[in-house]
Amino acid sequence: MHDTNDRMTDRTNDRPGATSAPGGAPPAPPLFTWEFATDPYPAYAWLREHAPVHRTRLPSGVEAWLVTRYADARQALADQRLSKNPVHHSEQAHGKGKVGIPGERSANLMTHLLNIDPPDHTRLRRLVSKAFTPRRVAEFAPRVQELTDELIDAFAEKGEADLIHEFAFPLPIYAICDMLGVPREDQDDFRDWAGMMIRHGGGPRGGVARSVKKMRTYLAELIHRKREDLGDDLISGLIRASDHGEHLTENEAAAMAFILLFAGFETTVNLIGNGTYALLRNPGERERLQRALAAGDEALLATGVEELLRYDGPVELATWRFATRELTIGGQRIDRGDPVLVVLAAADRDPARFPDPDVLDLARRDNQHLGYGHGIHYCLGAPLARLEGRTALATLLRRLPDLRLAGDPDDLRWRGGLIMRGLRTLPVAFTPQSAKGTDNGADNGAENGV
Repeated sequence: MHDTNDRMTDRTNDRPGATSAPGGAPPAPPLFTWEFATDPYPAYAWLREHAPVHRTRLPSGVEAWLVTRYADARQALADQRLSKNPVHHSEQAHGKGKVGIPGERSANLMTHLLNIDPPDHTRLRRLVSKAFTPRRVAEFAPRVQELTDELIDAFAEKGEADLIHEFAFPLPIYAICDMLGVPREDQDDFRDWAGMMIRHGGGPRGGVARSVKKMRTYLAELIHRKREDLGDDLISGLIRASDHGEHLTENEAAAMAFILLFAGFETTVNLIGNGTYALLRNPGERERLQRALAAGDEALLATGVEELLRYDGPVELATWRFATRELTIGGQRIDRGDPVLVVLAAADRDPARFPDPDVLDLARRDNQHLGYGHGIHYCLGAPLARLEGRTALATLLRRLPDLRLAGDPDDLRWRGGLIMRGLRTLPVAFTPQSAKGTDNGADNGAENGV
């Protein structure tokens, strides 16, 4: 999930995103420029060292605190004095509609897990958490593998692809639609709406807001239809819970389905996209993983996905928090009503917590990264995202063993938006392969009794 404020603008020292250097410190790098989006890590290193809890004016005009050190970030993510509810924002008139998902307010979708606190958060999270247990996610694994192979089949014979639009983007859309119970014939509509959100990330908020309203209208209709024909899907489960006295309103059910779609697809798009790009840029680690997979050892895949989440994860900043009273983070006083943004990307490269944090090490063991958050708002869909990430990366490396970047890395562009981090495109090339269903080698093996 992302805030689509336009962050890609030029900044000078008297403009939003600028930072001032303490006496004797090297000049502060500018924030929220195109160069920053391409590689924010040097700027985050500067902030960790010189201004670890730093107040800045965002491109939207909203002022917020950026928390960049691991220990401070972990504290802030679990601090109950930091509310998720925008009602606590002290600049409501100025910041109205600028600190969340565009269109969610007008579409009556505010009552979702990213905008509420206990006890409502506890109640709603309990209702949906059953869908993301290890057992339920494991049961879904064959479908994720099927989707992965189908998508690769569609471009395997071409010898080239844009891995974002042809693979990383549609995979989680179709997966979460299946889990929610969106009929197959309607899933391409969700793909179009989600695509609008991706394309307009960092640009005009109106495009995202229109897609949000379309999703809201559809979900309301789907909930009504499913009341007449309940299934084993997540939306049916929400309806059953409501009908059995859990006090889930229709707005809450629609908001829950919406946020699972919205947050569930983009984090996985970026995990697959950023992860693949990191492997292509680190050929030694990529070959190490391929050797392990060829030997039937998937232990490195498991630790590798965690390292990719730490190294260049899909969520750059945790979603908005607001101080309900005065508090201190990292020695810095935060006033009541102040917005706080925990910079996960900075915390996960903190050398005080991770040795050689700028080095990709797929076998890294002590890796308690914050890529999916911490505390009661820890990402509910993390088990599904991990399954999709492991399946996607392993299948790509097995089926397209000479996968390589097509073009100059300097030509790649990262999407705008304050919360998420992901590539707009990822052009790759490889030796053309037969689609899985027409693999002549498999047929020959059958004839020879293998």
